[in-house]
Amino acid sequence: MKKAVIYARVSSTGDRQSTERQINDLTRYAGQNDYEVVEKFEEHISGVAKNENRKVLCECLDYCLSEKIDILLISELSRLGRNVDEVLANVRRCKDNNLNIYFQKEGLSIFQADGSKNPFLNIIISILGTCAELERENIRFRLNSGRRQAIEKGVKMGRKEGYRKPKEQKAEEYRSVIKHLKKGTSVRNTAKLCDVSPSTVQRIKHEFSL
Repeated sequence: MKKAVIYARVSSTGDRQSTERQINDLTRYAGQNDYEVVEKFEEHISGVAKNENRKVLCECLDYCLSEKIDILLISELSRLGRNVDEVLANVRRCKDNNLNIYFQKEGLSIFQADGSKNPFLNIIISILGTCAELERENIRFRLNSGRRQAIEKGVKMGRKEGYRKPKEQKAEEYRSVIKHLKKGTSVRNTAKLCDVSPSTVQRIKHEFSL
């Protein structure tokens, strides 16, 4: 019998939302497909903490890879990350390590029953990647447009001359970056997982001697 792990997440730390429905649905799916559920990970993240690193998700993925779990059961693709880039990075990480993931809402998995890669998931990943790139371009456009208008109005841009951000502040701001670097994650993958530029990760790595 193949070993399975369930990961469930809700965007609330109170009693309004519960992971119970997700766990029940995924447990039922596991039973129907002869999977032995060996562990369950539950994560509650409030709206105000939406940009923080998902600690339980990281623990879940690390557990699955270290324990050679056959399949990770998740209710939907969006549960696998805080943004499209993180979802894509986590899917690739699992695929490269032969960890299958089943997304119940989409009815998709990384690998098919015969062990081959699911071509439909690749199509969805490509679409998500394109959407993510378009969104980044839109953000850059809006930022540049706003910056030009501010300059035209005489607003001085940037930090005051001689200003340097305290190291303690950087440690808090880039907490997730530092955590991934300490675990040995590459600069490129850390940048994708933490939604920052590779140059920023490289700078933090050098400054904190990681």
